Amino acid sequence: MIRDCGEADFGAIYAIINDAAIAYKGVIPADRWHDPYMPEGELAAEITAGVEFRGAVASDQLAGVMGLQNMDANPGWDGRPVSLIRHAYVLTRFQRRGLGGEILRNIMALSERPLLVGTWAAASWAVDFYVRHGFRQVEAGEKDRLLQTYWNIPARQVETSVVLAGPGLDGDANP
Repeated sequence: MIRDCGEADFGAIYAIINDAAIAYKGVIPADRWHDPYMPEGELAAEITAGVEFRGAVASDQLAGVMGLQNMDANPGWDGRPVSLIRHAYVLTRFQRRGLGGEILRNIMALSERPLLVGTWAAASWAVDFYVRHGFRQVEAGEKDRLLQTYWNIPARQVETSVVLAGPGLDGDANP
């Protein structure tokens, strides 16, 4: 079952993100890894900034989450506002069961906007996940521009990340 997440889910969202993000340790640049991967204050700030989470329930618990953030302040892709997929994680013990794909398909079906997602370039499993679901990796120069336009991340993270555009987004973005 896929459902909206609310305030009561904050602790579970925090636990899911930090459990699943352990996969990045030793993969992403060491200067970008910290423990916990996402502190509670950072998660709270993301939610305050408009990230809304959808979650997958398995074995009567929230087992995976994926955030969606509408970006209204920028003109977007081909003049249309975009939405960003943010913080997509599944608890380690529930991975490889299709939960992430279920949440992503749900978000894709509900979204009326073009979708963009940023992830670590070295996280090949994450890149492959989005490609399997119809996303395409944007060119390096476009990637830098999109990350600098839509994400609030340090230059080092821009250097080591990729952006993927959702199905149906052909051509260049025009933020």
